[in-house]
Amino acid sequence: MSGTRVLVVDDEPQILRFLKPSLTAAGYEVITAEAGRDALKLAANASPDLILLDLGLPDMDGKDVIRELRTWSKTPVIVLSARDREAEKIAALDIGADDYINKPFGIGELTARLRTALRHAAQSKGQETRFSSGALTVDIAAHQVAIDRVPVKLTPKEFELLAILVRNAGRIVTHRQILTAVWGPAHTEDLQYLRVFIGQLRQKLEGAQAADLIVTEPGIGYRLVAENT
Repeated sequence: MSGTRVLVVDDEPQILRFLKPSLTAAGYEVITAEAGRDALKLAANASPDLILLDLGLPDMDGKDVIRELRTWSKTPVIVLSARDREAEKIAALDIGADDYINKPFGIGELTARLRTALRHAAQSKGQETRFSSGALTVDIAAHQVAIDRVPVKLTPKEFELLAILVRNAGRIVTHRQILTAVWGPAHTEDLQYLRVFIGQLRQKLEGAQAADLIVTEPGIGYRLVAENT
């Protein structure tokens, strides 16, 4: 992680005192901000590779920071917050956050999420289309899915559903994001429809332990487990 710069945005001194040495010891270069406006300036001028963002900032809500940031930057954002309401998580993810971790959290979990977000950002830049986790392999460009090299036949919608999970492997994808991407904005409330397709997909990927690979985030969405994250 040498040379990887992380911007930590939090107005709690104890959080900064905990995170800065912990992330530095893990090999990251750490810069900090205690307010939203300062964070946006640093995001523009210091070119961080990833942003850890608290939602409760003194000058503006963290979700507004994400909204403004997403008008000009694709820098990965992981939200750190004591707000544990599902609505808060969904709102942050829907407007562009890459992940969400509740306070308190362990440094091991945090650094694993950091690695996943950074890897996803690098893959997006390189337009990587192949994915593997355990026995499952997916080639998005070739529309091919296999378990232990044995082809798996999916319907077009099942493949689209798997593809959006693959493109966001290791990250939470909300119900609204999936329904909009696969079925269109008119179907953002069709949660039962989505659950049926997830069930069908898990059944077809049974040999790849899909029940473990496709993780349900209750009330929020789904996460496809990326091996070695």
